[in-house]
Amino acid sequence: MNHYNMKALDDKMTKQFIKNQTEIDNLTKEDYSEILEIKSDHRIIKNAQKNIKDYGAVLEINADILNYLALYKNRIFRLNKYKNYGILEIALYLDNTALGHELNVLLEAYQLSIVKFILFVFITVFIYLIRTLLFRGIEFFLLKINLLSKYSKDIINEIRRPINYILIILNIELIMYIYHDFNHIELFSKIFNIAYSIFFSYIIYRILNSIASIQINDIQRSDKKIKSEMVNVTIKIINFIIMIVGLLLVLHFAGANLTTVLSGLGIGGFAVAFAARETLSNFLGTISILMSDTYSQGDWIVVDDKQGNVVEIGLRVTTLRTFDNALISIPNGIIATKDVKNWNKRTLGRRIKMSIGVKYDSTPDNLHQAIKEIREMLLTHQDIASNETRYKDSRAKKSAKLVSEEDELGIKRTLLVYLDEFSDSSINILVYCFSKKTVWQEWLATKEDVMYKIMDILEKNDLEFAFPSMSLYNEKED
Repeated sequence: MNHYNMKALDDKMTKQFIKNQTEIDNLTKEDYSEILEIKSDHRIIKNAQKNIKDYGAVLEINADILNYLALYKNRIFRLNKYKNYGILEIALYLDNTALGHELNVLLEAYQLSIVKFILFVFITVFIYLIRTLLFRGIEFFLLKINLLSKYSKDIINEIRRPINYILIILNIELIMYIYHDFNHIELFSKIFNIAYSIFFSYIIYRILNSIASIQINDIQRSDKKIKSEMVNVTIKIINFIIMIVGLLLVLHFAGANLTTVLSGLGIGGFAVAFAARETLSNFLGTISILMSDTYSQGDWIVVDDKQGNVVEIGLRVTTLRTFDNALISIPNGIIATKDVKNWNKRTLGRRIKMSIGVKYDSTPDNLHQAIKEIREMLLTHQDIASNETRYKDSRAKKSAKLVSEEDELGIKRTLLVYLDEFSDSSINILVYCFSKKTVWQEWLATKEDVMYKIMDILEKNDLEFAFPSMSLYNEKED
């Protein structure tokens, strides 16, 4: 009986009952009632009648034993389990105490006993106490693994809650196992196994995402030439695989035939691929964007008439936060085929271009001196790039592309100040230069300072800003 569960015990008892009844039927084919009715003092007759009566008594005892086994099989099975777990003596002692008798009478209506109740409490306290030791053991194990040691605290924080849930489910399962006389109910076993599958998949998901989050932060703080988007997309692919594996585990424990399921997926794969061709196109677009390094998260890009900062490069879409604070989602399959203007792909230089109009009554000497002073002001300005401005080459190794180094890195140091044109209402001076700063707010501050300095230079050289005007001439006739 040691290796039987309740269902196996039921099957075994049923077979033994059938076998017992078959053997009894074979023995009772003869009718002995006539012999019992014979009235004789002959010794042989007396012995035969006595044996027949004893046989009948044995049959009654046999029936009583079978009835007892049928009625008390759960108790017999439970006591056998107590013996297997080494608590039989304790269980019998508790059942045989006066208090045990009284409590068992009250608890019996709920299919409980004092021993079961004590086991419930013991298991609950034991799981509660072992929880702390379990987390310490996991942390010690993670510290021993070099690749995971620096993530140990974050991993523990991420998996603490799901592990607590698993322990609660385990506690409930053990209580139900004891409540049903150490017998697993098939339906409940499936439910618990499905719950374990879900939480274990979730734990793996949290571990990988915790590592990925720390890795992305390390990449952003370092000079490593690894795009955080690559880590982000990779972890999304891994999460998708975890979800599929978790779903297969759930189906397995739910009783589904995985061979049939996988075969069905293989047959239906062509139809799914055809129906999801746009999704596949977007995924390939994601790979193309990441491999070509067109833009990164946080970059200011323009696609057709849409522009904003890149919030995320997902598996299917790229999301932009526009400057009026709207969120735009653009499929990656579309972006991969469009012209993308990236304002962040520059290392040094954001253009400042303006045309300064002065009045036509300005003298050439004043114009020449003002242009000279504006040029010198820009050359010495701390925030305006010039040929003397140095920059840092951030590449690990130089590219063999047939372009200039400055064009590849996004370096602009052009500085031009010239008399440009005679327009309808003014003489125009072209100012064309680049600020060292590329951030919009810093660029605006630099541009503002340059404009103030130009105003001072024009005023110093007796030059006035021109504005659109029209002059009327009255010609006299001879």
